Amino acid sequence: MRQNHFAEAKQDRGLRLTRELEAQFLEALRQYGRAEDTINGYRRNLERLRQSLPEDMLLNHATLSNWQMELLNQGYSSSTVNGCTAAVNSLLEFARRRDLQIDPVPPTQGEAALPELTRSEYMRLLQTAKMLNKRRAYLLVLLFGTVDLPLQSLPCVTVEAVKEGRIGDSQRMRLPPILREELLTYAEEKQIHTGPIFQSRNEKPMTRSNVNSSIQALARNAGVDVEKCNSRCLRKMCLATQHSIRKKLEELAEQTYDRMLETEAMTVGWNDSRN
Repeated sequence: MRQNHFAEAKQDRGLRLTRELEAQFLEALRQYGRAEDTINGYRRNLERLRQSLPEDMLLNHATLSNWQMELLNQGYSSSTVNGCTAAVNSLLEFARRRDLQIDPVPPTQGEAALPELTRSEYMRLLQTAKMLNKRRAYLLVLLFGTVDLPLQSLPCVTVEAVKEGRIGDSQRMRLPPILREELLTYAEEKQIHTGPIFQSRNEKPMTRSNVNSSIQALARNAGVDVEKCNSRCLRKMCLATQHSIRKKLEELAEQTYDRMLETEAMTVGWNDSRN
């Protein structure tokens, strides 16, 4: 079985979960305005992870996957495990080690699976929002379908952060240029010069129910099941698309590497055609 040499080399390095790294991450969350309860939740999840790690505190796909399985075996639901996973993935994003991030665990028996939103359904939602002149709903669909942004981090999408091109916890998440342009144009039209771009009528950040209601209002005209019209399904589609692209790039890198070795073997290989 062939292996991806590039991916393996990167994974082997791992990342040590030092107290210094954890403190820097939590302080960055605090400086970015995250609630103290939220920060304490991150701290508890990271402490839970520490108890599962080997003595060297090395984070890699193996240790993180084992941690997920330990939590499930201890009776935690998949949603709780995925909440813990999201906290660790945020830390890895802060440390610029997205290559070590792990996927959420699938629902356990008795839990409802998240519906699959296809790329064509996503496009229909955008087209419907545009046709109905629902600019905010359009941008919400575009945002969650383009960037791996948890719904609770939506207030982090501020005018200042979008101008910098980075959003999310500690502004580590890159915004594609086309999305930046769309968001800044909308903010300018709404005369939002600072703070969160997505606001309710009383100029407060949109709530979870406001966000999903805006997206679900497009369902009927778009011909998409309402169960799929929410930020979680959009984010799941975003992650699936990114995973598919990365997998193709890894396969291409593997093929290129093998062709290079074959070319070198033609020149200096021990087994040549002189038999």
